[in-house]
Amino acid sequence: MMITCKALAGLLLYPDQALMEALPDIRYILNDSPLPVTQRDQVIAFCDHLAATDPIQAQGNYVSLFDGGSRSLSLYLFGHVHGDSRDRGQAMANLVEDYRAVGLELSGDELPDFLPVFLEYVSCHAPSDAAVLLGEIVEIVALLASRLEKRETPYAAVLRAIEALGSRPADAEVVASRLAEGEQEDTPEALDARYEEAPVSFMEPVAADSACSNAAALVAQFERDVQVSPIRLIER
Repeated sequence: MMITCKALAGLLLYPDQALMEALPDIRYILNDSPLPVTQRDQVIAFCDHLAATDPIQAQGNYVSLFDGGSRSLSLYLFGHVHGDSRDRGQAMANLVEDYRAVGLELSGDELPDFLPVFLEYVSCHAPSDAAVLLGEIVEIVALLASRLEKRETPYAAVLRAIEALGSRPADAEVVASRLAEGEQEDTPEALDARYEEAPVSFMEPVAADSACSNAAALVAQFERDVQVSPIRLIER
């Protein structure tokens, strides 16, 4: 599963020249992956689609989807759990410690909850452990896949492939609740309120008693919020 996670991570990066040139190799890896047949065929079709797209158009599509200011399609995992609250800063710091425990150091301006970075972390584990880690974020992944499908973009196939590798299926009720709420997240009023919030600090110290695997906080937060309100999962 390790190489498959790396290949899927690559497909969620900005489609620069390096990624476009790597598509034949990524396609080869995925063709020989443990993915279910349906997800494998769909993600390979996405590789072919991306390879056939003009690079400038491919980059524009990526930016409009993932870098256009819409939180609902953000590839930053903790944004779907903590929003812009200060809890996100501590969760980030804890996740960095998890990464360092397996010898993974972030470079440049990478944030630890960026989905491709998390997939790199997952790839450092044995298949059974990797499946459990993916199971911990499966609701977020399924939510993103559903939103991308609603926009009729082939990027949805990549998220469905990630979802298929998890140790458990997504909770359909949780995903449906978040989809129902999602239409309110990117309204002008919501965006204005978001910018009025205090900035997030990513320099908070790591708690001495933090759990070894802080990725589990993702699904735990989802579950707690669902118990409080079936249509509100992001803390503000």
